[in-house]
Amino acid sequence: MDLAATRQKLALALAMLEREEIIDFNGHFSARLPDGRGLLINAADSVRSRIREDDFIEIDFDGRSLAGARTPPMEFHLHAQIYLRRPDVHAVVHTHPRWSTVLTTVGQAWQPVTMQAAVVGTVPVFDKTASINSVALGREVAEFLGEAKAALMRRHGAVTVAASVSDAFVQAIYLEENAYRQFLALQIGKPQALSDEECALIGRNLSRPVLLQKVWDYHAAKHFPEGL
Repeated sequence: MDLAATRQKLALALAMLEREEIIDFNGHFSARLPDGRGLLINAADSVRSRIREDDFIEIDFDGRSLAGARTPPMEFHLHAQIYLRRPDVHAVVHTHPRWSTVLTTVGQAWQPVTMQAAVVGTVPVFDKTASINSVALGREVAEFLGEAKAALMRRHGAVTVAASVSDAFVQAIYLEENAYRQFLALQIGKPQALSDEECALIGRNLSRPVLLQKVWDYHAAKHFPEGL
């Protein structure tokens, strides 16, 4: 995928997450540059509710601009350090999802209570409450994430990673949908989470590319029937 197409996909993904109230006035979506020099990420001054393709800027892993004068968000370190640690990751999204964050404010572990949650797998909670605005903090979160697809940050937000923009988007959707249903379940009883065995079996089945694409297509048609 060339840079123009990647920018277009990033803009659509971020816009759909904003309309689902998973990204707000903050939050960022990035993709690894194919030449290995750095990443594409929405600029610090980009308005998430009217995001455009040209809001995505090229920076190196130290945050230096590779083209243009706009600056990256202060939490670009979160993205950069994950890319440096995880060669399998080509897209990262940092969100501020309401229900997932609510769970972390009371020390409630995120549990896979929906079938789609099995696609995301285990979601650990990073206990330090902070903006990830330094190399050290970025590296700490990247190491904490390990080989997982997602992590929550207490009282702050979430990060999901994948080999593609669309898969990172779907995982952000699944993460928050599961948290919302878990929250609802907690109002009437004890949620019955999927077992590790169920997660492994269901996760393999629901991770098929055609099913993940179906989720992307649903949201694209829902929010932007005529295109972004």
